Amino acid sequence: MNTYLISYDLRIPETSQDYKKLIDYIKTYPGYAKPLKSLWLINTGKTVAQVRDDLNKQVDSNDGILVIDVTDSDWATIGISKNTTDWMQNNI
Repeated sequence: MNTYLISYDLRIPETSQDYKKLIDYIKTYPGYAKPLKSLWLINTGKTVAQVRDDLNKQVDSNDGILVIDVTDSDWATIGISKNTTDWMQNNI
């Protein structure tokens, strides 16, 4: 399993339904954490390109998506919940 960072920018016009659709999809991955508003970490056996393509199906053509492999990367946080940092400690 790899751990990927996902960030997105849902551009105008955006609605809460746009975010709900994308967030509901991200939550289908076997493991996930949400350290910041539009930043997620997920666990998956898929490639970054597969994750990008899957997420792209959930957004409009003018939206932006970033997927980065952070497996075995160093990290540090400030102001992130203990629950999220515990998940990150166990998955990155």
